[in-house]
Amino acid sequence: MSVESPRRKAGQSLAVIVPMAFFLLVTACGGDSSGTSSKDSAKQASAAPKESAAKDTTVHEVTTEDAASSEAAGLARAEVGKHEITNMLPADGKKPDAARLLPEDPPRGVKVYPATTNRTVKGPIEYDRKPPTNGDHDPLWQNCGFYEKPIKNRHAVHSMDHGAVWITYRPDLPKQRIETLRSYGEENYVIVSPYPGQGAPVIVTSWRVQLDLEGADDPRLGRFVNEFRISEIAPLSGNRCILGVGDPKG
Repeated sequence: MSVESPRRKAGQSLAVIVPMAFFLLVTACGGDSSGTSSKDSAKQASAAPKESAAKDTTVHEVTTEDAASSEAAGLARAEVGKHEITNMLPADGKKPDAARLLPEDPPRGVKVYPATTNRTVKGPIEYDRKPPTNGDHDPLWQNCGFYEKPIKNRHAVHSMDHGAVWITYRPDLPKQRIETLRSYGEENYVIVSPYPGQGAPVIVTSWRVQLDLEGADDPRLGRFVNEFRISEIAPLSGNRCILGVGDPKG
């Protein structure tokens, strides 16, 4: 019987230990059976956050809710301008009607314009918008009510300075729709009149605020009238629109 030498036994033991140690070392460093190195794995890990960051830069479309929020924000910032006159009494000498706060949730589509001045000026006046929303005006205001013929911008603007809402419509609007608007002329602080050449079939305006409508039956019309007459941003709000010019037809 042969006897193995101590050196041979030691060599056999070493042959078993070395492969096992190498296997443990590779596993600890992130090696896998697919052959991907630890350096490649690190590259893949660093690429993932970049892909997520790219997704975060997606441009979102403006929604109806976003637009409504913008309209509300514009109204929230609105106040009487520093160059607007606020200390004139109504023509009847009585106390002005109390001004009303602006709505927190305005009708969709309202546009708010900057404050300018509200001085009385004799003669023709040029306005930036048609129908105009605010600015200097004639010394006489337009009596509220329904009109079958166009009225002067400068008189209507003075009435809006007093807190009136002005509803204008295209003269070719169907007669039935015009009759729908006639009822608004029976309300306090409301003027209704035709306005040739305006951009929308019906437009409703108060001091510095305007809304285009596709027709007289749009539910936003009633909301606008109720929420913007005697507005707090009309400098002479509550001064009424009686004892002025014009003979409205009932």
